[in-house]
Amino acid sequence: MNEAKLKGKWEQLKGTVKERWGRLTDDDLAVIQGRQEQFVGKLQEVYSIPKEEAERQLREFLNRARRKRRRVASKRISE
Repeated sequence: MNEAKLKGKWEQLKGTVKERWGRLTDDDLAVIQGRQEQFVGKLQEVYSIPKEEAERQLREFLNRARRKRRRVASKRISE
């Protein structure tokens, strides 16, 4: 998911983000606002992890979200 799509879906994803990374506060999410660099930076800061690990976690999260959306969309089409 590119940054433009992430920004566009940010309101929908915030709840899932809070479930996945429970230490992120509402203030953190307001700072992030769907921007990948800010997201990675907050993950590094809050979880004390290297940039590469934060990027990997975010990439995996976004890939799962994309696959889930595709499954839902294909289910709707087949109904």
